[in-house]
Amino acid sequence: MAKSLRSKWKRKMRAEKRKKNAPKELARLKTVLSNGGGGDVLMEEVKEIATVVAPEKLIEKTDTEASVPDEEGCKMDTDNKRNKKSLLDEHGQYPVWMNPRQRKKLKRQRVKAKGKNKQSKNVQW
Repeated sequence: MAKSLRSKWKRKMRAEKRKKNAPKELARLKTVLSNGGGGDVLMEEVKEIATVVAPEKLIEKTDTEASVPDEEGCKMDTDNKRNKKSLLDEHGQYPVWMNPRQRKKLKRQRVKAKGKNKQSKNVQW
């Protein structure tokens, strides 16, 4: 795909734009790298988009998290009350990620197995 004249033209124009903007991007990158952490003007622009945290604080935070052993509070909340075979939870609901076709298939298997059990109990002579 993407072999039409329009897409070729768009690709060509994007390449031209990259060539045109490359010197500006390079100059800006050099100024950012040369300033190190002292470029407050550029950091103000970034603060509008994302939260800026000093690297020292991040290193301290990771060190304190590594020293704390796994406790009950840190345990991940998982869905342990789900049947492994039928994938139903305690309320009879399937997982969110399961599509309707899979649900229908599992339901048919469940009903079929249930029917076999009832039939075998009611043996007629």
